[in-house]
Order: sequence, then structure tokens, then C-alpha cells
Amino acid sequence: MLRFIISTCIICGLFWGNAQEKSKTIDLNPKDTTVYKQTYGLRVGVDLSRLLATAFDEDYQGLEFVGDWRLSNKLYIAGELGNEKKTIQENLYEFTSSGSYFKVGVDYNTYGNWYGEQNMITLGGRFAISNFTQSVNDYQLFDSNRYWSADDFVSGVGGPIEFSGRTKSWLEGVVGVKMELFNNLYLGGSVRLGLLLSDPKDEGMWSLFIPGFNKVTDNSRFGVGYNYSLSYLIPLYKKAKKTEALPVPEE
Repeated sequence: MLRFIISTCIICGLFWGNAQEKSKTIDLNPKDTTVYKQTYGLRVGVDLSRLLATAFDEDYQGLEFVGDWRLSNKLYIAGELGNEKKTIQENLYEFTSSGSYFKVGVDYNTYGNWYGEQNMITLGGRFAISNFTQSVNDYQLFDSNRYWSADDFVSGVGGPIEFSGRTKSWLEGVVGVKMELFNNLYLGGSVRLGLLLSDPKDEGMWSLFIPGFNKVTDNSRFGVGYNYSLSYLIPLYKKAKKTEALPVPEE
């Protein structure tokens, strides 16, 4: 009887030790080991709004290229490069502005994508500079002596007067969106509010339209612009997305 009891205790001890060893290898809080890698690269495209305006407005010609480079999960270096030529007819004069511009700055993506998404809702800023020529094609003068032109203004020019070599710079706030239509192909749009750093009151004639900035209004250095872009992401490498730690609930 004593031998049976001793044998039983030994067997129970062996089972108990084996169970303890197995319990040490069981992870009661398994961790997700899946690594999600995001695509990094250069995204380049063209502004569709300027192409459409060129096609349907005989007084306008324009082309703008857009691009960005991803720095981190949310931050991008972004810029635009373009050329515009626009003729505007006012009450007393007609003028043409033509030239090129360059913008560079950053965009911050505020949109939280689901797994596999690459959409963007961005807030950003730009520093921009434009070099252009402004030509007065025709204008009329007011003459207090109305004997020769009682019902009309006097013509003041027989040919264009050109003001070349003008340079203007400004700061731009940007709100934009980009939506992935197909793999690496994006449709985007943005609204821009610009603040001129250079005085538009040039000698001879105001800078009334600045390529890349838009029309300049009287007694104001603010301008509003927009674009609609179609762009393609050139994937160069992938980088693991950092996971955010979840807050530990209080007991």
C-alpha cells in the first residue's frame, strides 16, 4: 500500500512539473507581428485645370507640373512649376501678362488611411516666385476737353507698351486632397491663398496679373488660386509604418 502511494505521488509530481514547463511557453497576450510597409517615392503630374483653360479660353495659355516627395508617414516636400500667358480686357485698357513661376514647400497629410489606402487630405505652405512680362496692348485716356471726342475716351496708344523683367514673390497657404484612382495613379485638387511679399505697384504700370499668383486686386496683396491634378507615384522603396502604442487602461 505504501509503495502504491509513493508511486502515485511520483507520477503526479512528474505531470505537475511537465504542466508547469508547458505553461511557461504559452503566450496569453499574443502580439501582432504583421509589418505593414508603405510606399515611398516621387509623385509627378500635371494640372488639368490649366490644360482645360488653354483649350477653351482663347485669351489664356498655361501649363503646370506638380510633384511631391515623401519624407515620412505624414510629411511631404511639394512643389509646382509652370508657365502662364493671359490677356485681360478692362474698361479702359487691355493688357497681357506672360511668364514662368516656381513654388516649393511642404504638405502634411491629416488623413488616417485604412490598411492599404494611400489617400491624402493635406495642409501645407509654399514659397513662390514668378518672372514675367506685362504688355499694355491698348488703353484710353480721359480728356477734359471733350470737343473732339464728346462721347468717348481718347485712344492713348497705337501699339503695345512692354514692361519686361518683372519678378514677384509670395507665400501661399494650401489645402488639398489626393485620391488614389488606380494603383499609384492619383486625382487631386487644391485651393490656395497667396500673400504677395513684393509690392505690385511697379513703375509705369501695376502688375495686374502675376503668373502662378492670379489677378492682383486694388489695395490688396492677397490672391486666390486653385488646381486639379492628375499624378503618378513612382515607387522607389518601402518603409515599415510605425505603430502607435495603445493606451493602457487604468485599473
